[in-house]
Amino acid sequence: MLGLWRLLSREDHDHSGARNIDPIMGPNPIGLLCFGATHFAAQFMNPDRSGSAAAPAVSGPNNSGAVNGYDAYFGTYTIDTAAGTVTVQLDGALSPANIGQAFVRDIRVVGERLWIQLKTKAVDGTPITRTLTFGRDQ
Repeated sequence: MLGLWRLLSREDHDHSGARNIDPIMGPNPIGLLCFGATHFAAQFMNPDRSGSAAAPAVSGPNNSGAVNGYDAYFGTYTIDTAAGTVTVQLDGALSPANIGQAFVRDIRVVGERLWIQLKTKAVDGTPITRTLTFGRDQ
C-alpha cells in the first residue's frame, strides 16, 4: 500500500445501483493518494472547475468537504487487516471543519490496484456507496 496512487475512477451509487454524479467533483475527478509508513496525503479535483467558483464546502457523513471542486487533506492512518479497513485521522484539511476528524474506509489492494469504499450521502441527501479505484503511480 505504501507509495503514490493515481485516481482512476470515483463512482457513487445509490441502493438501486444507479450512479449519482457529484455536482462538486464532477463525473471524472482526478486525484493523488500517498501513503508513507505512518502518514498519508490525499488530493482530489474536478478537472472542470469553471462552474464551481462560488461552491461552498460540502460533505456528507463519513466524508470530507470539497471546496470549489477541490478537496485535500493529510494526517495519520492505521490499517485493520482483519476488518479490511483503513482509519485516517486528519491533521490538516482544506475544509477547517474536517481537521481532527477520523474516517473509516474499506480498503483492498490487489497488485497495482487499490480500492477504497465508503458509505456516505450525496449532496441531495441520497445514501450512496462511493468506490474509489487507484492505480499505482510508477
